[in-house]
Amino acid sequence: MTFEEMLAGRVRECESVIRTFLPREEDWPRQRQVLEAMNYSVLAGGKRLRPMFILETCRMYGGRTALAEPFMAALEMIHTYSLVHDDLPCMDNDEYRRGRKTTHAVYGEGMAVLAGDGLLNLAFETAMLSFDRAEGAEELSRCARALQILGRNAGVYGMVGGQCADVEAEDHPDRVDRDLLLFIHKHKTACLIDSGFRIGAVLAGAPEKDIRALEKIAENIGIAFQIQDDILDVTGSLEELGKQAGSDEKDGKVTYVSLYGLERSAEDVRRLSEEALALYDGLEAENGFLRSLIVSLITRKK
Repeated sequence: MTFEEMLAGRVRECESVIRTFLPREEDWPRQRQVLEAMNYSVLAGGKRLRPMFILETCRMYGGRTALAEPFMAALEMIHTYSLVHDDLPCMDNDEYRRGRKTTHAVYGEGMAVLAGDGLLNLAFETAMLSFDRAEGAEELSRCARALQILGRNAGVYGMVGGQCADVEAEDHPDRVDRDLLLFIHKHKTACLIDSGFRIGAVLAGAPEKDIRALEKIAENIGIAFQIQDDILDVTGSLEELGKQAGSDEKDGKVTYVSLYGLERSAEDVRRLSEEALALYDGLEAENGFLRSLIVSLITRKK
């Protein structure tokens, strides 16, 4: 089986898990519109990388998939809510996401705000379902630690903090330098990737030194992933990306590419990815598919 076939199978598996935890619109008629907007947003497709990281790291260390599933859905809900809010007119004002109209373009700005809020709250309600699936005190403790990682990485010390710095950078582009860009990429992007790697490992009872290494691996991958996103915004197309290319330049946004150019940016993606792989190869456990997935992110075209 090729890597592409394995990846497609993992995406389908993650998709199935996520659907299991989405709200049933018909059961809540007075909230139906916001539930429709929430489900529209989550089911728009996507790579499902973050829940996939949870699944694969959990399996890598011999953990139970049933314990990981609520966190898989929760992390994708958090990621999706951030995209819904990121696309709003008051933020990036994007009309397309994942190849179709953004949530606010379909449901209106107010309902998109509520859909994002709903997904964030539902994410933590969903993650806490893992406590019902825990077998014994040890697994309960692991679920509690995983929940702490999820909350911190999603909040002001993680993704929201990165988004805050990003908004301020757009207001003051003359103040943007490499350190600020790396802060934004580390918090806005890498924190949720870190949740994927560490939550799966924590739920499975991985060694502490591997959990610490996975945190650094995720940081490198997250920064490289975002730099690659900046590259694709220059070189990609609507058909490839599922959204308008060139939006950063149109909006006057300072990016890694605008600071250092395409060649330097591509070199840094390779360097960060190679460092991540070196750390990955030093882990106590192995997962050939996960390693191939990390490699594939280096040369992705969408």
